[in-house]
Amino acid sequence: MLQNYNSISELMRRMEQQKPLHPLVALIDYNNVKVSLTDVGNKFSLGFYKISFKTSFSGQVKYGQGYYDFEEGGLAFLAPNQIVTMSDNPDGYEGYSLYFHPDLIRNYPLGSAIQKYGFFSYAVSEALFLSEKEKLVIAALFESIAGELDNNIDNFSQDVLVSQLELLLNYSNRYYNRQFITRKAVHNDTIERLNAYLSDRFDGQIASQPGLPTVQEVSDHLHLSPRYLTDMLKSLTGFSTQQHIHNQLIEKSKNILSNTTLTIAEIAYDLGFEHPQSFNKLFKQKTNISPLEFRQSFN
Repeated sequence: MLQNYNSISELMRRMEQQKPLHPLVALIDYNNVKVSLTDVGNKFSLGFYKISFKTSFSGQVKYGQGYYDFEEGGLAFLAPNQIVTMSDNPDGYEGYSLYFHPDLIRNYPLGSAIQKYGFFSYAVSEALFLSEKEKLVIAALFESIAGELDNNIDNFSQDVLVSQLELLLNYSNRYYNRQFITRKAVHNDTIERLNAYLSDRFDGQIASQPGLPTVQEVSDHLHLSPRYLTDMLKSLTGFSTQQHIHNQLIEKSKNILSNTTLTIAEIAYDLGFEHPQSFNKLFKQKTNISPLEFRQSFN
């Protein structure tokens, strides 16, 4: 059963919480709230953003078709119209949840800039793990938002709340980039699996996938969302997923050009191009010479 909540007030009523102090923002401190588990297993679709801050919880929380894995707390991000499943683990409801409606930021630069925060579009991903020092920073930001919500609403309330929210998102962006770097060994394994998959694709060992490999295809194979995979690759290699695919393809084509007598058209078709001209164009774009000129350089 899927339940849709388009307003924060509607969700607060369903959770048996007080009416939000601001119609477009709500902050719940689960340490002071008794959570009802009567809706265990039910799915919820929210028409607004949600940021969960768990200070010590270890475990999984189901989002969409996958899970957020927490290790001793962290942050998780949910965009509008993604699906949450009500958990039967009461320990999963510790910490804070911040809800904010898109209308809160619509007339601010953050309204369009929020698209740059890739963690909102991760369909399945690890949570943002935080060090003890980072937890203190995030906790202070949540407390600052809570303090502002406790004030009477005036002409500056929305400006202040949006500024606080943007600061929270910028710190989250910084910490996610740190996470990609500090968990480099884990992500290097992911890159190795990506390269192995691409190698098999270019060798024709995965016959069920015609044409060139797509970002969605390789993301599905790695069980990552396309946005998460691109953010990870950019952090570690400087290239997006699409660029990484093209780089691997060009390296593969160089090996074929230098070690076989296949025609340029045959190579293009074998690699998955529909038209040899597309292969020629990409190769020259990446290397500044044509495939034929590259082959001739070995003679």
